[in-house]
Amino acid sequence: MDDAVRLEFGTDGWRDVIADRFTVANVRRAAHAYAEHLLERGASTVLVGHDTRFGGEMFARAAAETLAEAGLQVAVSASYLPTPALSFAVAHYRAGGGVMLTASHNPPRYHGFKLKGPYGGTATDDIYRDVARRIPASVPPARAAAVRIERFDVRSAYYDALEGLLDMDALAGVGGTLVHDPMGGAACGWLSGFVRSRGLSVAVEEAHARPDPLFYGVNPEPIAINLAEAMARMARSDALFAVATDGDGDRLGAVLPGGAYFNAHQIFAVLLDELVAMGLPGRVVKTFTVSRIIERLAAGLGRPVVETPVGFKYIVEAMLEGDVLIGGEESGGLGVVGHLPERDGIANALLLLQSVARSGQSLDERFRDIERRTDWRHAYDRLDLELSGNALKDRVMRELADPPATFAGRHVVEVERRDGVKLNLGGDAWLLYRPSGTEPVLRIYCEAPDAAAVAGLLAAAREWAMSLGEPA
Repeated sequence: MDDAVRLEFGTDGWRDVIADRFTVANVRRAAHAYAEHLLERGASTVLVGHDTRFGGEMFARAAAETLAEAGLQVAVSASYLPTPALSFAVAHYRAGGGVMLTASHNPPRYHGFKLKGPYGGTATDDIYRDVARRIPASVPPARAAAVRIERFDVRSAYYDALEGLLDMDALAGVGGTLVHDPMGGAACGWLSGFVRSRGLSVAVEEAHARPDPLFYGVNPEPIAINLAEAMARMARSDALFAVATDGDGDRLGAVLPGGAYFNAHQIFAVLLDELVAMGLPGRVVKTFTVSRIIERLAAGLGRPVVETPVGFKYIVEAMLEGDVLIGGEESGGLGVVGHLPERDGIANALLLLQSVARSGQSLDERFRDIERRTDWRHAYDRLDLELSGNALKDRVMRELADPPATFAGRHVVEVERRDGVKLNLGGDAWLLYRPSGTEPVLRIYCEAPDAAAVAGLLAAAREWAMSLGEPA
C-alpha cells in the first residue's frame, strides 16, 4: 500500500488531518478492518460515538454504515458524547466493541478513530495491531438504504454508574461552586447534568459550555498553556476549584483558587490518597512519565506500583488483569477501581470534589500534606521540540545510548530505558528524552523540587539536543 494512504495507528487509534487523510473513504477502510476483527471473534453488535469536531456525525455515520454492511448490528450515539460514556455504553449494552470518532486533545484540524474493547475501555495493543493489519486499500461506497442503524442514549445509565462509584452522602454536603471548562468538547453539559440530576447543592459554573469544533481558539488539552481564561477566572473567584476536560472528556486538568494550575500528577496523587482512604483495594499503575511522588505515596500507603510505557492501553492491560486501584498517565488520563478500564475526566472531577468533601482540605492543602508525608517536592514540565525531520531526534537517541556521567551540572545517578531514555539526576530530579513514533517531535520531560530547577534543566536539555545539529 502506498505511504500516502497508509493509516497509522498510534498509542490510541488513528488520527489525521480532516479532508487530507482523514476522509470518509479512509474512515470506511478503518471500519471495514474493525468489522473483520469483530466478526472473527464472534461479536454481533458494535456501538459508534462521536465528539464535537467538524464532521463528527458524518464520520460516525460512515463508520456505522460500513460496520452494518459487514453484518454487524450497529447503534450510533443520539448526539455527541464523551469517550468514557461510549466505553461505558459498550459494557452496559454488552456490545462486542465500540468506535469513537475523536482526536481527543489534538488541534481542531484533526479527527480520529478510537477503538473500544468489549470490556468497556481503551482497546489493547493486540486489538489495534490486528485491526491495522486488516485495513484494505479501498472499500466500495456504502449502500445506506440497505443497512439498519439504531440510536442509543446512555446518559441516564452512565449517571447511575457514577453514583455507584461515588460517596454520594459526602457530595450531598458540599456547598459552594465548582467551575467546569469542557473546552467546547464532548463533556459539555455532562458534569453539570449529573449534579442537577442528583439534586446536589454544589453549583456548577460552566465555561465554554457550548460545543465548538474550533474549541474556542485553543487545542482542547487541559494543560496550563490552554487554560488562561480558567486561570484568570479562578484568580478572582471564590469557587472551590475549577476542572477542565479535554476534547473527548477523558482527560482532566484543574485550577486552584488564586489561579494556580493543578497538574495531572497532583490530581493522580490526591485521587490515590482518596481511594486508599475509602478503604479500596488494589495496586497502582503509572506510565514512565509520571511523577516519582506517586511511587513514594504508594509505598507509604502499602500499595505496590507497576510502571508501563507511555499509552493508556498499557494501563488497561494491567487493569484487565485485576487488582488495580488506580492507573494514570502524565497527560491527565486516570482510571479507577469500581468504574471502567478507561480514562474518565467527569468521574475524576467528581472524585476530586469528593476528596474536598471527605477530607475537609482544599486540593492544594491535601497535596502539600502528601508532599510532607512523602518527603518529595514536586515541580514538573514538558518541552516538545518540533523538528524539520527525524534525523535530529534519531541522533539524540543514539548519543544517549552512552549517556554522560553528568548533565547540566548534576550527577547522572541512574539511566532507565522503558520508553525513551530517563536520566535520574542528583538533587531529586530527572530528565526524559522520548521521541515521537509518528511525528518529527522530540519530547523532553522533567521533574525537580521547584519550578526554577525544572526550567533550567529543560533549557539545558534543549540546548544539548540542538547542539547535535538540526538539519537545514
